[in-house]
Amino acid sequence: MNFDLKTLDLAGAAAEKCDLLVLLVPEGFVAGEDALSALVAQASKAKDFETKPGKSLQLYQAPGVAARRVVLAGVGKGDGRSVRQALGSVAPVLRGASVKRAVLCLAGKALPETLAAMVHNVASASYVYTTTKPKAEARTLARVVVGVSDSSALAQAFDISVAVVAGVETAREWGNRPANHATPTLLSEAAKELARHPGVQCKVLGPAQVARLGMGAFMAVARGSEEELRFIELRYNGAAKTQPPVVLVGKGITFDTGGISIKPAPEMDEMKFDMCGAASVLGVFRALAELQPSINVVGLIPACENMPDGRSVKPGDVVTSMSGQTIEVLNTDAEGRLVLCDALTYAARFKPAAVVDIATLTGACVIALGGVRSGLFATDDALADALHRAGEAADDLCWRMPLDDDYAEGLKTHFADVGNVAGRPAGAISAAKFLQRFVGEFPWAHLDIAGTAWKGGANKGATGRPVGLLVHYLLGAATPAAPRARARKALVRAA
Repeated sequence: MNFDLKTLDLAGAAAEKCDLLVLLVPEGFVAGEDALSALVAQASKAKDFETKPGKSLQLYQAPGVAARRVVLAGVGKGDGRSVRQALGSVAPVLRGASVKRAVLCLAGKALPETLAAMVHNVASASYVYTTTKPKAEARTLARVVVGVSDSSALAQAFDISVAVVAGVETAREWGNRPANHATPTLLSEAAKELARHPGVQCKVLGPAQVARLGMGAFMAVARGSEEELRFIELRYNGAAKTQPPVVLVGKGITFDTGGISIKPAPEMDEMKFDMCGAASVLGVFRALAELQPSINVVGLIPACENMPDGRSVKPGDVVTSMSGQTIEVLNTDAEGRLVLCDALTYAARFKPAAVVDIATLTGACVIALGGVRSGLFATDDALADALHRAGEAADDLCWRMPLDDDYAEGLKTHFADVGNVAGRPAGAISAAKFLQRFVGEFPWAHLDIAGTAWKGGANKGATGRPVGLLVHYLLGAATPAAPRARARKALVRAA
C-alpha cells in the first residue's frame, strides 16, 4: 500500500477524486462553508451522526463531494485511542473490494501522535492475510492520501509512521504463517531478502556452525525436529563502525509442541505464533531499511522447532550452554529461554550499547498484564525508561516488572548450575531471572510479548507488536538527526 501526505482543508478533501473519503470529526467541530461541513452539520442536527469514537455514518455520492463514498467517523478528543476506535469501526468499508484509493482526512489540527494513529490504524484495518488462502480476497486498497492542515510540519512523523507500518506488516505476515510455511529455513530466507536493502547485511549459521560455537542449550531444543535449526544474524549499519550497536534478540520457535512436556491439544495451533519475537526483529529491520537512521543495530534470531521425538531433550536432562553454565531441563516446554540464553551469550561479542530480547516467553505474563501491555524487565533504569517512553509514543505499551534476586531462588537445582523453571508463582519474573544469568555487563532488557504478539478467538492473528515500540526506541537512541527516509511515498508490503 502506498501512503501520501497532503495538505488538505475540507474543501480540498471534498475535491479529491477517490473511491472512499473517511472524514475524522472531533468533538467541538465548527462547520465551515464547504460541502463536507454542511454534511456534518446536517447529519449532526438530525442526530444521525455524533462525534463519539466509534460512531460513523456512510454516505454515497454526497452532493459537492468528488469521492464515490463518504464515511463520517467520530474521533472524540482526537487522541490515538479514539482514532483507533474510529478506524476499527469502518474497517469493513476499508476492506471493500471496490475501494482502491482512499482519502483519510482529519477535520481539525493533527498532532504527530494523531497522524501516526491514522496511518497505523488504516493499515491495520485494511490488512488481509492471503499467503495460504489463494482464493481469498486480497487487499485492494492500494493508495491512501492522508490529509492534514499542514503537511510540512508532519513530514518526519509521517515517514516514521509509514516505515513502522511496513515493519508491522512484515511481522504480522510471518507471525500469521503456518509453521510449515515459516520454518527456520524460510525465516532465514526472509532475513536474506532484507539484506537486499541498503545498509542491511545477513549471515545465517546452520547446525554445524552452531555446534562449533557450543550452543548446547539451543541445540537441545532443536534435537527433536526434522527441521534444521538456523541462527540468523542481521546487521544494520547506519553509524560509524566505532559506535557500539544495539542488539535485538528475537525468540524464533517456529512451532512449539512443548516437546516431551507436551502441551494440551486445544489451541495448540496458536503455537505457530511462538516465533513472533523473531518476526518483530524482521519487522524492525524492514523499518530501518526505510528510515536509514544513524545507528548500528544487530538482530539475532535463534530459530528452530520444539517437537517430541526419540531424540528430544527429556525432563531431567542436563545441557551445557554456550556460556559454560549447565542447565537442568526440568520442563521441555520452557524452551524459549534455552534458545535465548545462547543468543544472549553470543550478543556479548558485539560489545553492545544495549541488548533487548523479545519473546513470547510465559503464560504467566499474560495472566499479569493481559493483551494490553508487554512485560518489560531491565537491569538498567535508563534503558527501561527509554523503552517505556518509546512504547507510549508508539501506542505499543509495556510495563516494567521487578527483577529482585529473591525471584531466582526457585531456579536452584542439585544437578546443574541452574534449572530452566521455578515454581508457578511469578513465572514471568523467574523466566527473566533465568535469562539474566546469561547477560554480561551491558544494559539488558527483556520484553515478554506472550500477551501482545497475537490475538486469539474470532480475531485470531499476529499483531506485529512490539515493532512500533522498538523502532521508536532505536530512533531515540540514534545519533541526533532526522531519519533519512528512502522515499516520501514509502511502499508498505509484507516480506
